[in-house]
Amino acid sequence: MTTNLLLEWAIKIAILLGVVLTAVAYLTLLERKVMSWIQLRVGPNRVGPWGLLQPAADGLKMIFKEDIIPLNANKWLYIVAPALGLVPALMALIVIPFGDHITLFGRTIPLHVTHMDVGLLYLFALTSLGVYGIVLGGWASNSKYSLMGGLRSSAQMISYELALGLAIVSVLIWAGSLDLSKIAELQAGYKWGFIPRWNVFRVPFGTFGFIIFYIAALAETNRTPFDLPEADSELVAGYHTEYSAMKFVMFQMSEYINLITSTSVSTTLFLGGWNGPGVERFPILGVGYFLAKVLTLILIAMWIRFTVPRFRYDQLMRFGWKFLMPAAIFNVILTATFVLLIR
Repeated sequence: MTTNLLLEWAIKIAILLGVVLTAVAYLTLLERKVMSWIQLRVGPNRVGPWGLLQPAADGLKMIFKEDIIPLNANKWLYIVAPALGLVPALMALIVIPFGDHITLFGRTIPLHVTHMDVGLLYLFALTSLGVYGIVLGGWASNSKYSLMGGLRSSAQMISYELALGLAIVSVLIWAGSLDLSKIAELQAGYKWGFIPRWNVFRVPFGTFGFIIFYIAALAETNRTPFDLPEADSELVAGYHTEYSAMKFVMFQMSEYINLITSTSVSTTLFLGGWNGPGVERFPILGVGYFLAKVLTLILIAMWIRFTVPRFRYDQLMRFGWKFLMPAAIFNVILTATFVLLIR
Protein backbone atom coordinates (compact mmCIF):
# COMPACT_ATOMS: atom_id res chain seq x y z
CA MET A 1 0.00 0.00 0.00
CA THR A 2 1.65 3.23 -1.17
CA THR A 3 1.83 6.53 0.67
CA ASN A 4 -0.05 8.24 -2.18
CA LEU A 5 -2.95 5.81 -1.85
CA LEU A 6 -3.14 6.33 1.92
CA LEU A 7 -3.07 10.10 1.40
CA GLU A 8 -5.85 9.84 -1.20
CA TRP A 9 -8.00 7.81 1.21
CA ALA A 10 -7.35 10.27 4.05
CA ILE A 11 -8.33 13.25 1.88
CA LYS A 12 -11.49 11.50 0.63
CA ILE A 13 -12.53 10.51 4.16
CA ALA A 14 -11.92 14.06 5.45
CA ILE A 15 -13.96 15.59 2.60
CA LEU A 16 -16.76 13.03 3.03
CA LEU A 17 -16.96 13.59 6.80
CA GLY A 18 -16.93 17.37 6.37
CA VAL A 19 -19.65 17.32 3.72
CA VAL A 20 -21.86 14.79 5.52
CA LEU A 21 -21.65 16.40 8.96
CA THR A 22 -22.34 19.83 7.47
CA ALA A 23 -25.23 18.38 5.47
CA VAL A 24 -26.68 16.80 8.63
CA ALA A 25 -26.61 20.16 10.41
CA TYR A 26 -28.36 21.94 7.55
CA LEU A 27 -30.85 19.13 6.94
CA THR A 28 -32.30 19.99 10.35
CA LEU A 29 -32.75 23.59 9.16
CA LEU A 30 -34.17 22.43 5.82
CA GLU A 31 -36.65 20.17 7.57
CA ARG A 32 -37.86 23.01 9.77
CA LYS A 33 -38.16 25.26 6.72
CA VAL A 34 -40.12 22.62 4.78
CA MET A 35 -42.38 22.11 7.79
CA SER A 36 -43.02 25.85 8.01
CA TRP A 37 -43.83 26.11 4.28
CA ILE A 38 -46.27 23.20 4.45
CA GLN A 39 -47.92 24.53 7.63
CA LEU A 40 -47.94 28.17 6.43
CA ARG A 41 -45.57 29.39 9.16
CA VAL A 42 -42.43 31.51 9.09
CA GLY A 43 -39.87 28.99 10.37
CA PRO A 44 -36.36 29.77 11.68
CA ASN A 45 -35.30 33.23 10.48
CA ARG A 46 -33.66 35.01 13.44
CA VAL A 47 -30.13 33.59 13.69
CA GLY A 48 -28.17 34.91 10.74
CA PRO A 49 -29.58 35.84 7.32
CA TRP A 50 -32.66 33.68 6.56
CA GLY A 51 -31.83 31.65 9.68
CA LEU A 52 -28.73 30.09 8.09
CA LEU A 53 -26.75 30.19 11.36
CA GLN A 54 -29.44 28.33 13.32
CA PRO A 55 -27.67 24.92 13.04
CA ALA A 56 -24.46 26.47 14.41
CA ALA A 57 -26.38 28.02 17.32
CA ASP A 58 -28.13 24.71 18.06
CA GLY A 59 -24.84 22.80 17.94
CA LEU A 60 -23.14 25.28 20.27
CA LYS A 61 -26.07 25.08 22.67
CA MET A 62 -25.98 21.27 22.79
CA ILE A 63 -22.21 21.23 23.44
CA PHE A 64 -22.68 23.32 26.61
CA LYS A 65 -25.86 21.64 27.84
CA GLU A 66 -25.63 19.61 31.03
CA ASP A 67 -24.99 15.91 30.35
CA ILE A 68 -27.30 13.96 32.68
CA ILE A 69 -27.04 10.23 33.34
CA PRO A 70 -30.08 8.66 35.05
CA LEU A 71 -29.35 7.37 38.55
CA ASN A 72 -30.15 3.68 37.95
CA ALA A 73 -29.02 3.50 34.32
CA ASN A 74 -26.40 1.02 33.14
CA LYS A 75 -23.73 3.70 32.86
CA TRP A 76 -21.34 2.12 30.33
CA LEU A 77 -23.99 0.88 27.91
CA TYR A 78 -25.83 4.18 28.28
CA ILE A 79 -22.69 6.04 27.17
CA VAL A 80 -21.70 3.60 24.39
CA ALA A 81 -25.18 3.28 22.80
CA PRO A 82 -25.18 6.58 20.84
CA ALA A 83 -21.78 5.73 19.32
CA LEU A 84 -23.08 2.28 18.30
CA GLY A 85 -25.69 4.08 16.24
CA LEU A 86 -23.46 6.81 14.80
CA VAL A 87 -20.29 4.89 13.83
CA PRO A 88 -21.94 2.28 11.53
CA ALA A 89 -23.97 5.05 9.90
CA LEU A 90 -20.78 6.92 9.00
CA MET A 91 -18.90 3.77 7.92
CA ALA A 92 -21.65 2.83 5.47
CA LEU A 93 -20.98 5.91 3.34
CA ILE A 94 -17.48 4.89 2.22
CA VAL A 95 -18.68 2.41 -0.44
CA ILE A 96 -21.28 4.66 -2.09
CA PRO A 97 -20.05 5.99 -5.47
CA PHE A 98 -21.08 9.62 -5.94
CA GLY A 99 -19.43 9.95 -9.34
CA ASP A 100 -17.39 8.08 -11.93
CA HIS A 101 -13.77 9.20 -12.32
CA ILE A 102 -12.12 12.59 -12.66
CA THR A 103 -8.60 13.52 -13.73
CA LEU A 104 -6.84 15.91 -11.40
CA PHE A 105 -3.15 16.90 -11.63
CA GLY A 106 -2.56 14.05 -14.09
CA ARG A 107 -4.04 11.48 -11.71
CA THR A 108 -7.29 9.55 -12.26
CA ILE A 109 -9.37 9.70 -9.08
CA PRO A 110 -12.43 7.47 -8.58
CA LEU A 111 -15.23 9.38 -6.85
CA HIS A 112 -15.74 7.02 -3.93
CA VAL A 113 -13.69 6.41 -0.79
CA THR A 114 -13.19 2.71 -1.40
CA HIS A 115 -14.37 0.10 -3.88
CA MET A 116 -15.83 -3.27 -2.91
CA ASP A 117 -17.13 -5.98 -5.21
CA VAL A 118 -19.68 -6.80 -2.50
CA GLY A 119 -20.51 -3.23 -1.53
CA LEU A 120 -24.22 -3.98 -1.04
CA LEU A 121 -23.47 -6.76 1.45
CA TYR A 122 -21.18 -4.38 3.36
CA LEU A 123 -23.98 -1.80 3.46
CA PHE A 124 -26.52 -4.32 4.75
CA ALA A 125 -24.12 -5.53 7.43
CA LEU A 126 -23.45 -2.02 8.77
CA THR A 127 -26.99 -0.66 8.56
CA SER A 128 -28.19 -3.72 10.51
CA LEU A 129 -25.78 -2.86 13.34
CA GLY A 130 -27.35 0.56 13.91
CA VAL A 131 -30.36 -0.92 15.68
CA TYR A 132 -28.10 -2.20 18.48
CA GLY A 133 -27.41 1.38 19.56
CA ILE A 134 -31.14 2.12 19.74
CA VAL A 135 -32.01 -1.09 21.63
CA LEU A 136 -29.12 -0.75 24.09
CA GLY A 137 -29.84 2.95 24.62
CA GLY A 138 -33.46 2.18 25.43
CA TRP A 139 -32.58 -0.73 27.75
CA ALA A 140 -29.68 0.99 29.53
CA SER A 141 -31.76 4.10 30.32
CA ASN A 142 -33.81 2.20 32.93
CA SER A 143 -37.04 3.77 31.64
CA LYS A 144 -40.11 1.89 30.44
CA TYR A 145 -40.70 4.45 27.67
CA SER A 146 -37.13 4.11 26.39
CA LEU A 147 -37.26 0.31 26.60
CA MET A 148 -40.50 0.17 24.62
CA GLY A 149 -39.00 2.47 21.97
CA GLY A 150 -35.93 0.24 21.63
CA LEU A 151 -38.03 -2.94 21.35
CA ARG A 152 -40.28 -1.32 18.76
CA SER A 153 -37.24 -0.34 16.72
CA SER A 154 -35.87 -3.90 16.67
CA ALA A 155 -39.24 -5.36 15.61
CA GLN A 156 -39.64 -2.68 12.96
CA MET A 157 -36.13 -3.23 11.60
CA ILE A 158 -36.68 -7.00 11.25
CA SER A 159 -40.08 -6.52 9.61
CA TYR A 160 -39.07 -3.98 6.99
CA GLU A 161 -35.49 -5.02 6.28
CA LEU A 162 -36.80 -8.21 4.67
CA ALA A 163 -38.91 -6.22 2.20
CA LEU A 164 -36.02 -3.81 1.62
CA GLY A 165 -33.63 -6.66 0.84
CA LEU A 166 -36.09 -8.33 -1.53
CA ALA A 167 -36.60 -5.02 -3.36
CA ILE A 168 -32.85 -4.92 -3.99
CA VAL A 169 -32.85 -8.53 -5.24
CA SER A 170 -34.77 -7.43 -8.35
CA VAL A 171 -31.92 -5.06 -9.21
CA LEU A 172 -29.29 -7.72 -8.50
CA ILE A 173 -31.02 -10.20 -10.81
CA TRP A 174 -30.94 -7.64 -13.61
CA ALA A 175 -27.41 -6.33 -12.98
CA GLY A 176 -25.81 -9.60 -11.89
CA SER A 177 -23.49 -7.83 -9.46
CA LEU A 178 -23.24 -6.59 -5.86
CA ASP A 179 -20.86 -3.84 -6.98
CA LEU A 180 -22.55 -0.44 -6.57
CA SER A 181 -20.29 1.22 -9.16
CA LYS A 182 -21.08 -1.45 -11.76
CA ILE A 183 -24.83 -1.17 -11.06
CA ALA A 184 -24.62 2.58 -11.65
CA GLU A 185 -22.55 2.14 -14.84
CA LEU A 186 -25.14 -0.28 -16.29
CA GLN A 187 -27.74 2.51 -16.10
CA ALA A 188 -25.83 4.85 -18.43
CA GLY A 189 -27.30 5.91 -21.76
CA TYR A 190 -30.83 6.19 -23.13
CA LYS A 191 -33.49 3.84 -24.43
CA TRP A 192 -35.17 4.84 -27.68
CA GLY A 193 -33.04 7.99 -27.61
CA PHE A 194 -34.81 9.83 -24.82
CA ILE A 195 -35.70 7.52 -21.88
CA PRO A 196 -32.81 7.07 -19.39
CA ARG A 197 -31.81 3.46 -18.77
CA TRP A 198 -32.38 3.90 -15.04
CA ASN A 199 -33.72 0.86 -13.26
CA VAL A 200 -36.76 2.79 -12.05
CA PHE A 201 -37.93 3.03 -15.68
CA ARG A 202 -37.67 -0.73 -16.23
CA VAL A 203 -41.42 -1.22 -15.91
CA PRO A 204 -42.88 -3.04 -14.11
CA PHE A 205 -40.30 -4.53 -11.75
CA GLY A 206 -38.01 -1.50 -11.55
CA THR A 207 -40.84 0.85 -10.63
CA PHE A 208 -42.31 -1.59 -8.09
CA GLY A 209 -38.88 -2.26 -6.62
CA PHE A 210 -38.13 1.44 -6.18
CA ILE A 211 -41.44 2.13 -4.43
CA ILE A 212 -41.02 -0.87 -2.12
CA PHE A 213 -37.40 0.04 -1.37
CA TYR A 214 -38.21 3.68 -0.63
CA ILE A 215 -41.09 2.83 1.73
CA ALA A 216 -39.00 0.22 3.55
CA ALA A 217 -36.09 2.68 3.80
CA LEU A 218 -38.36 5.23 5.48
CA ALA A 219 -39.31 2.55 8.01
CA GLU A 220 -35.66 1.56 8.52
CA THR A 221 -34.69 5.15 9.27
CA ASN A 222 -37.66 5.65 11.64
CA ARG A 223 -39.14 8.42 9.54
CA THR A 224 -42.82 9.37 9.76
CA PRO A 225 -45.23 7.60 9.29
CA PHE A 226 -42.98 4.84 10.67
CA ASP A 227 -41.55 6.70 13.69
CA LEU A 228 -43.04 4.32 16.28
CA PRO A 229 -39.72 3.94 18.19
CA GLU A 230 -39.88 7.64 19.17
CA ALA A 231 -43.64 8.29 19.07
CA ASP A 232 -43.94 11.44 21.20
CA SER A 233 -47.68 10.99 21.81
CA GLU A 234 -47.05 7.59 23.42
CA LEU A 235 -43.43 7.30 24.56
CA VAL A 236 -42.38 10.90 25.33
CA ALA A 237 -39.39 10.64 22.96
CA GLY A 238 -38.94 6.88 22.75
CA TYR A 239 -35.52 5.28 23.01
CA HIS A 240 -33.70 8.59 23.62
CA THR A 241 -36.09 9.96 26.26
CA GLU A 242 -33.40 9.91 28.98
CA TYR A 243 -30.62 11.34 26.80
CA SER A 244 -29.42 14.94 26.74
CA ALA A 245 -26.63 17.12 25.35
CA MET A 246 -24.29 15.56 22.76
CA LYS A 247 -25.49 11.98 23.34
CA PHE A 248 -28.95 13.05 22.23
CA VAL A 249 -27.41 14.84 19.25
CA MET A 250 -25.54 11.67 18.23
CA PHE A 251 -28.83 9.77 17.98
CA GLN A 252 -30.29 12.54 15.82
CA MET A 253 -27.17 12.62 13.65
CA SER A 254 -27.44 8.85 13.14
CA GLU A 255 -31.02 9.24 11.94
CA TYR A 256 -30.14 11.93 9.38
CA ILE A 257 -27.01 10.12 8.19
CA ASN A 258 -29.08 6.96 7.70
CA LEU A 259 -31.54 9.04 5.67
CA ILE A 260 -28.66 10.28 3.49
CA THR A 261 -27.36 6.70 3.12
CA SER A 262 -30.76 5.23 2.19
CA THR A 263 -31.48 7.94 -0.39
CA SER A 264 -27.95 7.56 -1.81
CA VAL A 265 -28.47 3.82 -2.20
CA SER A 266 -31.90 4.45 -3.79
CA THR A 267 -30.25 6.84 -6.24
CA THR A 268 -27.49 4.36 -7.10
CA LEU A 269 -29.74 1.32 -7.51
CA PHE A 270 -32.78 2.84 -9.20
CA LEU A 271 -32.15 6.41 -10.39
CA GLY A 272 -28.99 5.95 -12.41
CA GLY A 273 -26.53 7.08 -9.76
CA TRP A 274 -24.35 9.83 -11.19
CA ASN A 275 -25.58 9.36 -14.78
CA GLY A 276 -27.11 12.31 -16.61
CA PRO A 277 -26.69 14.52 -19.69
CA GLY A 278 -23.11 15.58 -20.39
CA VAL A 279 -21.43 13.27 -17.86
CA GLU A 280 -19.41 11.55 -20.59
CA ARG A 281 -17.69 14.84 -21.48
CA PHE A 282 -17.65 16.44 -18.02
CA PRO A 283 -17.49 13.70 -15.33
CA ILE A 284 -17.69 16.25 -12.51
CA LEU A 285 -21.31 16.88 -13.53
CA GLY A 286 -22.08 13.41 -12.20
CA VAL A 287 -21.52 14.60 -8.63
CA GLY A 288 -24.09 17.35 -9.16
CA TYR A 289 -26.63 14.92 -10.64
CA PHE A 290 -26.09 12.49 -7.78
CA LEU A 291 -26.54 15.16 -5.10
CA ALA A 292 -29.62 16.57 -6.85
CA LYS A 293 -31.29 13.15 -6.92
CA VAL A 294 -30.43 12.49 -3.27
CA LEU A 295 -31.77 15.90 -2.21
CA THR A 296 -35.00 15.28 -4.14
CA LEU A 297 -35.60 11.99 -2.32
CA ILE A 298 -34.83 13.66 1.03
CA LEU A 299 -37.35 16.43 0.28
CA ILE A 300 -39.98 13.80 -0.57
CA ALA A 301 -39.29 12.09 2.79
CA MET A 302 -39.77 15.45 4.55
CA TRP A 303 -42.95 16.11 2.60
CA ILE A 304 -44.32 12.71 3.66
CA ARG A 305 -43.43 13.44 7.29
CA PHE A 306 -45.58 16.53 7.44
CA THR A 307 -48.55 15.23 5.47
CA VAL A 308 -49.06 11.58 6.50
CA PRO A 309 -50.16 10.63 10.05
CA ARG A 310 -48.26 8.08 12.11
CA PHE A 311 -49.33 4.42 11.91
CA ARG A 312 -50.56 2.57 14.95
CA TYR A 313 -48.23 -0.26 15.91
CA ASP A 314 -50.62 -2.96 14.67
CA GLN A 315 -51.00 -1.09 11.37
CA LEU A 316 -47.22 -0.86 11.05
CA MET A 317 -46.76 -4.61 11.48
CA ARG A 318 -49.73 -5.47 9.25
CA PHE A 319 -48.51 -3.21 6.45
CA GLY A 320 -44.99 -4.65 6.60
CA TRP A 321 -45.88 -8.35 6.73
CA LYS A 322 -49.19 -8.56 4.85
CA PHE A 323 -48.64 -5.99 2.09
CA LEU A 324 -45.03 -4.90 1.59
CA MET A 325 -43.45 -8.32 2.05
CA PRO A 326 -45.76 -10.16 -0.43
CA ALA A 327 -45.35 -7.28 -2.90
CA ALA A 328 -41.55 -7.58 -2.67
CA ILE A 329 -41.68 -11.38 -3.19
CA PHE A 330 -43.99 -10.94 -6.19
CA ASN A 331 -41.58 -8.36 -7.62
CA VAL A 332 -38.65 -10.79 -7.33
CA ILE A 333 -40.63 -13.53 -9.10
CA LEU A 334 -41.70 -11.07 -11.80
CA THR A 335 -38.12 -9.90 -12.34
CA ALA A 336 -36.68 -13.42 -12.47
CA THR A 337 -39.35 -14.52 -14.98
CA PHE A 338 -38.77 -11.45 -17.15
CA VAL A 339 -34.98 -11.88 -17.20
CA LEU A 340 -35.30 -15.62 -17.91
CA LEU A 341 -37.58 -14.99 -20.90
CA ILE A 342 -35.62 -12.04 -22.32
CA ARG A 343 -32.09 -13.36 -21.84
